[in-house]
Amino acid sequence: MSEPYAGADGLVRVYPAREPNGTGLVWVHGGAFAFGELDMPESDWVARELAARGTTVVAVDYRLAPVPEGWEDAARPARGEHHYPAASDDVLAAWSWTVDNAARLRIAPERLALGGASAGGNLAAGATLRLLEAGLSTLPALVILAYPTLLAVQPAPDPALRAALDANPDADRFGPAVVRAMYANYLGTPLDGGFDGAPLGAIPGLATPGEVAGFPPTLIVNSDVDELRVSAEAFAATLRDAGRPVEVVAEPGTHHGHLNRPQEAAASVTLARFEARLASLLPATPTVRHASGPQSLSAPEAAPDPQNVTAERRADPLRSRETRAATP
Repeated sequence: MSEPYAGADGLVRVYPAREPNGTGLVWVHGGAFAFGELDMPESDWVARELAARGTTVVAVDYRLAPVPEGWEDAARPARGEHHYPAASDDVLAAWSWTVDNAARLRIAPERLALGGASAGGNLAAGATLRLLEAGLSTLPALVILAYPTLLAVQPAPDPALRAALDANPDADRFGPAVVRAMYANYLGTPLDGGFDGAPLGAIPGLATPGEVAGFPPTLIVNSDVDELRVSAEAFAATLRDAGRPVEVVAEPGTHHGHLNRPQEAAASVTLARFEARLASLLPATPTVRHASGPQSLSAPEAAPDPQNVTAERRADPLRSRETRAATP
């Protein structure tokens, strides 16, 4: 793999595939909408591993929500004070930039996926719904969601999951009050104000079967002992009701955020799932016939020069870093 480099005025970090096969993934890290960065394993390790396997990855450095007083990690310097739709807009901008630069990135647009982990999974699903709503022609060929949060008010876990959470208190971190507070902070609304009328781009799990008609094929890999998984399962049921192809897996023996623990075997198992689904976007290898002598093949387009890959500055949805920074 070539060394990663910044693109789109610093909005993304590109991980060029070592031997590109034409697949690409716009990838969004998690962190409760208020934390996280491109160097965390869930972003950097995932991107490097997939790039080593042929997929060019574009990791998104989106704007973060505020860190309320008393939250875990609140001692860290705040990196953002941005409520919805800032982060969602950044994911859309990164998607648009990747589509526009696909040829230079050696990505076939019809093999370009969008995905994310935890809150990043919310952002990926929400951005896809916004693309659908806008009627844009270039949708993701595949959506990949790792242990996503997709509802602000979650259904209660079934008895088996409740028992597993009770038996593992360290994994029992996403009860109703915690999740509601996370979404209230992301949306910038009072905690006791409810979520009626919240946009689907912020809470994708509220979508109806009619609203997910046309949603791309989807892979959801949940952590096993993780209360957030109920929102992913609810969203998957909506996709099925709409007749959309969706595969849901609970990675055995894991709790939330297992891609941030690459030393655990389950993280590599999940990466192998991603790799397999991305490989499914590739065309079947044709039978080569030489009835009239060998044929020459066109050489692939050269990889982009990191110094020359810049964003095309447009008003919406792709904006310059300066404009994004000024947006509340």
